[in-house]
Order: sequence, then C-alpha cells, then structure tokens
Amino acid sequence: MADSADVSPVVSSQPPGKNEQGGGEGGGGVLTEAQREVLERCLHALRHAKNDSHTLAALLLITRLCPASQLDKPTLRRIFEAVGLNLPARLLVTAVRGNEDPGLPPYELLSLGTALLAALSTDPDMASHPQLLTTIPLLLGILANGPVSNQEKQPAQEQTQAEEVGQSPDSRLASAETSSPETNPAHEEGKTSGQKGTDGSTSNGVSPTKETSPPDCLDEAMAADCYQVLTAVCALPRGPDQLLSRGAVPALCKAVEQNQTFSRVRGLPLLGSLLSGKTKDKAWSKHSAELLGLLVRLSKDFCQSTDQARLDMCSQLVQFLPPVGAAVEREELKESVSRMWGVLRPMMQAKLTPKQIGPILVLSACLLDLYGWETVGPPKFCCLLVNRACVEVRMGLEEPPGNDLSPEQQHTLTGCYRIMEAAIEQACNPGLLPSAAPSQSSISSLTLQQSRQVLGVLEEAFSAIIYHLQQVDLSRYGDPFIFATFRSLCSWLAEETSCLKEEVTGLLPFLIGYSQSHLQGENSEQCLSGWMTEMSISEEKGAWTGKEPLRYLLPALCHLSAEEGPRKVLLTLDTPALLVQFLSQSWTSLKGKSGVVSARDPSMETACSALLNFTVTEPERVRKDQCFRSLEALLSEALPVLVHKPRLLVLAANYCTLGLMIGRLKSAPSGPAEAGQRRFFSSALRFLRGALDSGSSPGSAKVSVGWEESWDEAAELWRLGLQALGGCIRAQPWIATLVREEGWLKHTLTMLGQCSALPDQHSQEALEDALCTMAEQCPVCKQEIGDMMRSDKGALSCMKNLKKSVGAK
Repeated sequence: MADSADVSPVVSSQPPGKNEQGGGEGGGGVLTEAQREVLERCLHALRHAKNDSHTLAALLLITRLCPASQLDKPTLRRIFEAVGLNLPARLLVTAVRGNEDPGLPPYELLSLGTALLAALSTDPDMASHPQLLTTIPLLLGILANGPVSNQEKQPAQEQTQAEEVGQSPDSRLASAETSSPETNPAHEEGKTSGQKGTDGSTSNGVSPTKETSPPDCLDEAMAADCYQVLTAVCALPRGPDQLLSRGAVPALCKAVEQNQTFSRVRGLPLLGSLLSGKTKDKAWSKHSAELLGLLVRLSKDFCQSTDQARLDMCSQLVQFLPPVGAAVEREELKESVSRMWGVLRPMMQAKLTPKQIGPILVLSACLLDLYGWETVGPPKFCCLLVNRACVEVRMGLEEPPGNDLSPEQQHTLTGCYRIMEAAIEQACNPGLLPSAAPSQSSISSLTLQQSRQVLGVLEEAFSAIIYHLQQVDLSRYGDPFIFATFRSLCSWLAEETSCLKEEVTGLLPFLIGYSQSHLQGENSEQCLSGWMTEMSISEEKGAWTGKEPLRYLLPALCHLSAEEGPRKVLLTLDTPALLVQFLSQSWTSLKGKSGVVSARDPSMETACSALLNFTVTEPERVRKDQCFRSLEALLSEALPVLVHKPRLLVLAANYCTLGLMIGRLKSAPSGPAEAGQRRFFSSALRFLRGALDSGSSPGSAKVSVGWEESWDEAAELWRLGLQALGGCIRAQPWIATLVREEGWLKHTLTMLGQCSALPDQHSQEALEDALCTMAEQCPVCKQEIGDMMRSDKGALSCMKNLKKSVGAK
C-alpha cells in the first residue's frame, strides 16, 4: 500500500490557504489540459481499482499532479464517489481489529482512514450516509482513548463494534441504530499515564491541566480529522441525535477529562452544540453523571483562570449548565454554582466595558435560573447585580428609534430581563417567599431601603422597555427579542400596575394587538419556535403554540380590568373577545388529551378571573356583546365534563362561578329554557353541592375530601357562586325548580340540620343568602326550608335572616 503521508493532501479536511484558493466553482482553481487528461485517467483508475493498493496509487497520483486547492467541488465530488466510504471504513476496522497484516502499521491505517472520512464528510450527502455514521463510535473511541495502541487494549465488545462497520450497508445501519451507548468504544474506561496533557490549546487562557493522558499521544492531524467528521455530522438536521445515540457525550467528556488533543478547542464546542436545543434535555437525562463531572471541572478551571480567561469562559459555561428542572439536585452542582458566584462577584464590581459585562450578566441569569438568589451572595451584591442589569437595559433600549440592536446586545438584554424578573418576584412579594428564616445570602434579606432602591431601578428599566415597545410595528411581531421584551414587561405588570400607570395604559393597544396577532396565528412563528427550543427557562421548553404572549399578559389583565381607566381602554380593544377565544382554544386542546391525566393550566383560571372582572363591572357590555354568548356555550359544554375531573377542580370552580355571574344578568326565557342553559345549571348545582360534608358524627361541617386540597383557592369562588346563584333565581325563576329537582336544596338542608356549624362564617353567610333568595322566590322552597327550620336543629337554627324569610320563630 502507499504510505499514508503521500495521500494526505487529497483527503485533508483543512481548507486551503488564501494564497492557494482559485477562482473556479467552489473555490477551486483552473486546471491545464494536461492536468485534466491525467485527472480523468486517474478517476477511471479509481473507479476500476481491483484492490486498495490500486486505489491508493491513483489517489497519490492525483495529489501529485492536481493539488486539492485546484479542484472544484464537482471534481472533488467525483473523486469522493470513486473512492467511496468502503475504503476508510475498512482501514479503521483493520486497525482496530489488529489481527490482519495490511502492510501498514495500525496507527497509519487509522491516520489514513480518518483523513479520508474527514474529506468525505465535507459533503453533506456523504456525512449523512449510513456507512459513515457507523464509524462514529470508532472515531469517538480514538478521541476518548487515544490511538490504536490504546484501542487494542479495549475489551472484545470493541472488536464487535469494529466488525459491525465491515458488514453490509443495511445490517450496519441496523446495528448502529440499535446499539447501546454502553457497547461502543466511547464508553470503555481508558487508562492514564503520568504524561502531560496533549491538548494543544489553553482553553480560552486556562492553563493545561495536570491530568494525565493516554501513553500514546493522539497527533493533531488525526484528532482534527476525527473532529471534522463529528462536526460535519452534528451540522446535519438529525446530526445531534445521531451523535447522542452513538455515545458522543460520554466519549467527549472523557476526552476533556484526560485532556486529549484538541479536546478543549474542538471537543468542548462540539459538546456545546449537543447541549443546545432539543438534545440538551436528552443529553442530561442520559449522561448526567458525566456532564456534571465536566461542569465541576470547568467551574474549577473558571475559578483558577486569569481575569481575561474568565471573561472568555463565561459564554462557554452557559452551554454546560443543566436545564432548569433537570433531576441534578446534587450537592456538587450547588457547590459549583456557589464557586462561580464567588468569582463573578469581584468581576461584577470591576470596571467593565459593555462587551465585557454582557457574558457575565448572561451567566448570572442562567445561575439564577438554577438556584435563585440562595447562592448569589450578600444582599448588597444582589442589589448591585440588579442595578447593573437595569443599567444595561436602559442603555440598550433608550436609543432613538431606528437604532437596531446587534444580536450580541439582544442576547445580553435577554439575560438582563431574567435577572430583573427574578428580582421582581422577591422585591415585590417578600412576604410570599418560602423562607421562614432567610439567610444572608438571599435577596429576601434586603432592608426596606434596599428594596426601595431595587424597585426604583426596576421602574426605570421598565420605563425604557415601554418606550422600546412603543416603537415596535407589526413586521417585528415574530422577532424573538420582542417576545423576550414583552415577556419581561408582563412579569413586572403581574406584580406592579400602580407605577407608570399612564404609560402602561398607553401601551395597551400594543400589548393586546401583539397577543391577539400570535393567538390568531397571523405571523410566521418559525423564529419563535426555534427560540423557544433554545431557551433554558423551564416553562418555555415546549413547542410554540401562539398562546404564550397572552399567557404572560393575563395576570396583568386581571389587575388592569379591575381599574376603571385601563378597563375602558381594554373594552375598546375588544379584550373580552380575545379572552373567550383563548379559553376556547385552550379547552379544545385540553379535550384533545383524552385518556391522559389532565394537567392543570393556571392561565385558563386567570383568563376566567379577568372575564369575571368584566362581568361584575360592565353588566351592559355582558348583555350585548356576542362574545359572552359564545362564552356561555363554551361553559355549558365544559362544566359537565370538569365536574368529573378532580385535578381540575379550581378550573371547574372558575367556570361555574363565571357562568352563574353571567346568568344573573339574563332575563327569563319566554318559553322553556334552552338545553345548553339547563345542562350548565344542572352541572353547577351538582358541583356546588359537593363542597361541604356533614360527616357521620355531629359537629362542624367539613370541606369534602375532593375539595380539601384546593379549598384555599376554590373557597371564595364557591361563595361567590352561591351569591350568583341567588341572582340567577331572581332573574330566571325557573332555576328554583331545578334547584329542587337536582337535589341541591334537600342535600343542603340535610347537611345544615346534621352539623352544628359551618367551616367558617363567610361560608355560612353565603349559604344563608342563597337559601333566603330561594325562600323569597319559590313558595315550595320556602315551605321545605320552613319545615326543616322548625325542628330547630343544627346550623340552621343559627341563621336568623333565613328564619325571618320563612317566618320561623
């Protein structure tokens, strides 16, 4: 066989230098007629080669007469097709098996095979070929365990993996797709020696570690070729999944741990790509131990680096943090996060340029996502962190209209938003924190003066956000940065609507229009879908649905719909119709999950609360607006289903109360009640009846078992529902008959007669008011209530107003 060094130029994955690049198609130069004639003869020889020696000889001749820099892409493609993937695959297999005499040392076989694969992988079609994909475990083994001398020390399982590469294409593909990561060479434990690390880099200024490396060093050319193939595969649409399923994560982690050649400059970026997007969760769920070990190592390097190197490492560390909510609740992770905060504190206090502070703020935001303020540091530093984030937001967003932010600025500001959102949760609601004894490392330990300072800088930053959003037109609604800015403002409005009230009211047309545009799918959601995938915030990992903007705005709408000025603006923007549309879409989605345990969706409950505000304060609008007719139809369809869903009890309470509050504003039908109305009221009565239980022994009535867990949230809705039920009976007397037919009256009177008291005074008052209304509107109900009260039993005897209504003494 020809020597591998002789053929390396044609298969080198390195791009030609600037002085070598020609002007032909694909960057190749112009060949002379003589060169073209020789090239065609060599291509013929490649296509008709009888053995590997003939193939290598033809390749050698091509490299001598036609340098790669002079070949255009179509010509290179012809060469690659003539060589094919069989040759490099066989070279790797022969080297790993080590039981044949190919005429070249195993190491040279590996060098030649990896070089050929690297060159072939520059073509996407070749990179996605099943036969190339089956070589990935072998390449990972080289990077993790070193060259052939180390490969030979691996167990027989590695030989099996090598044999799979030599099988027929179909069987190779099947083997690769079903092989377990534990059976490929990347998962075998390599041994280390006392030699110095072989990575030629210093990893962004970090000194090479003192970890040992395999006895036979992996040379740079072979390492570069292996990484070229893996990087080319990773760039394919399904590439990250292909690498993940073939054990890339543990192999690359091992390469970094042993400081193998290029493991820092090529291996870490490749791992970073695997830990981004859709494969991040998969990688952490399958290989949390290896990734945690890598993160611990990187955090130690970060702490031991020079100042400039730390700045460079901030962006890198972000990629290697686990996804929020991942089951990596180990003390090691918390210690690593604490160590990183210890380094970030003096960095944050130093004088930094905008370009320098950006990566620090983004890393700080990601660390906050993991552990909140618990590990950040003393309150004074927490204030500084929030202040720096707010200053960056003001500097970035208070520019005159037309000044476009660079992608780097947008990335920094998105991190700042997350710091601000974390501060809002603490500074606005310190009493709601789950910290009975807050430590000095928590922002919850802020003094009153510090809290006011934080709220002051937040207000200035959100004023800048409002100013920026005022400049946004419809063409930018699909921009992920606009959504991040919108989301941040909504988090503030959910807690604070008294500040900047005029500015917020003035921005309502944009906020409602933006939410409506996405809910109705009027814009391309491609960018936002991709951005949602990349987000590390836990609730944004799902696919984009279009409902997300309104979900974030809903808490603010609850506050704003309760205030007269903003509510009038919201009505002019047809906000109730938007809320009804949201509920309708959400209910359709919920219904579609039949057979699956229904998950609670708090945003549906919040939408009901906002609609309830409109129903209470704007009765004329409710009577005339067609959207409330649509809402009634939705409630009559949904409530009969929800009464049988214990996990959705709070949503059922919202639907029940909202429907009853609308029902009290309607006039009595001229004929029989509509089937939908009757169905709704029947379900509402059954639902309200199930809240309290007298129990088997005398004493106070208790909240029933089904309601007990949700009583804190549902109790007020239940009381309001009873009050609205009385209003419905006044407006539509036919409902009184239904109250008796559905057994609500009999059940309630029996319970009140058996118990001595109700769980609380408010519940007793609500039931008494409802019973009084029934007695006033329905003679039959009055008779039944009076008969029960004359027995002078239980809690009924304490209801003085009810006694007057029925004439009982």
